[in-house]
Amino acid sequence: MRRFILTGAPGAGKTTLIQALAERGHAVAREAATDVNAIMIARGVAHPIAEPDFVEQIADLQRERRLALGGELQFHDRSAICTLALCRFVDLPESPFLAAELAEIEREAFYERRVLFVDNLGFMTPTVVRRISFEDSLLFEAVHEAVYRELGYELVRIPRAPLAERVEMIERLAGSPISQE
Repeated sequence: MRRFILTGAPGAGKTTLIQALAERGHAVAREAATDVNAIMIARGVAHPIAEPDFVEQIADLQRERRLALGGELQFHDRSAICTLALCRFVDLPESPFLAAELAEIEREAFYERRVLFVDNLGFMTPTVVRRISFEDSLLFEAVHEAVYRELGYELVRIPRAPLAERVEMIERLAGSPISQE
């Protein structure tokens, strides 16, 4: 089983890429942090990141999604490693749950060591859930890069390009293109 992580700056197009890969028949896991943020905001939480269980909720949903996904080839929109990058970026402690999840991922060699690092698009559109400036998204991108390298992952850049080109590049890198009929 081959499992690839897509990571990069907020607004780089990861979710759009994951959706396109799903439409081409690939098994995909959606990003957890966006969903956790959206759920908390819908419940009236003004600043989800300030909630004491914010990191655990993200890591738990990521774990649930990564373990539920089947298929020989999988693409994951972020991972617990990205949650560690988030902790470092906003100066939150690494929770015991997150530490255990990271240890399990490493012990099981769950993901491919080659991570698909989606380059930013040169802009970023804030949303109700994505409350970060483009400048800060670039800093966050650098933290992601540093954390993945620190943990021994190889980053393979997915450059700015039209969606179809990015999808084809990802399929080539994964070694399993699926042609659409």
